[in-house]
Amino acid sequence: MTNDSPSDGSLTDDTHLGRVALRVGSLDRVVPFYRDVVGLAVERERDGSRAVLSAGETPVVVLDEDSDAPERGRREAGLFHLAVRVPDRGALGDVLARARTRAGDTGATLSGASDHLVSEALYFRDPEGNGVEVYRDRPREEWPWTDDRRVSMDTLPLDLGALADDAAGDEVAPAGTDLGHVHLEVTNVPRSRDFYVDALGMRVRDEGYPGAAFVAAGEYHHHVGLNSWNTRSAPAGGSRGIEWFEVVVPDAATLDAVRESLVDAGHEIEQDGSDEPGSGDGDVTDAADASTATESLVLSDPDGIGVRVVRSR
Repeated sequence: MTNDSPSDGSLTDDTHLGRVALRVGSLDRVVPFYRDVVGLAVERERDGSRAVLSAGETPVVVLDEDSDAPERGRREAGLFHLAVRVPDRGALGDVLARARTRAGDTGATLSGASDHLVSEALYFRDPEGNGVEVYRDRPREEWPWTDDRRVSMDTLPLDLGALADDAAGDEVAPAGTDLGHVHLEVTNVPRSRDFYVDALGMRVRDEGYPGAAFVAAGEYHHHVGLNSWNTRSAPAGGSRGIEWFEVVVPDAATLDAVRESLVDAGHEIEQDGSDEPGSGDGDVTDAADASTATESLVLSDPDGIGVRVVRSR
């Protein structure tokens, strides 16, 4: 496989995710979980209706409050989980420790813990039901690689006792914490896979789970998970849950190639923010939209989930 165009998987390991934005009914209800359990710092913006959650200088999650937004419908596509990646096992152990002492106060619960061979993960539901994974990657040389350089992932029990013993004892998420991936519930896995692979330029990394596909830039295990496990049949709308997420590309040439590939594949670019300092939602003076990009493309995937392709500074 060559790497001449996005349809050939030209997005490389220099591409990563930036921020993910959620529409929530109440910041006061949701923020304590991300602050006290996940360990992210909180900054309120606009008129207090937006919170930007960061690890050090890295913004990870944006929460937009809309008290009128309905709960997500049972058939509506959207978020399966967002995945906050911590840099090491000690930091993951700290999340477990904070969850055990503070989850009751924040209204969130630990819903699972898994060893995926490429990573170790803890799973939560935030107070409005959004799925949240916090995980740490194993070193790449330990990942199970296939002959065609895909990865083999699994879902095995995680030893929580051993993880707790490795906790570093920190109260906040350390530097190096970021958004590792998003996992989406879609209405049609092949159609969504074609969008993220053929049009956007990612590669299929694992299709070993029935009804799911995992795609990524370069050789990462996955930046986007896609599944149809809960038989979603309607596009995402204005309900609570995911609004958009960012794919950060390394340079203008890559952004231009993605733009051309998306247009060639028939996808509408809702806003082309070339040479704009913001992330393209029309409010470039808003600090939460002054992302790590100087150029951006704003569009929606086949299920109406916002995707922002942005160039790294």
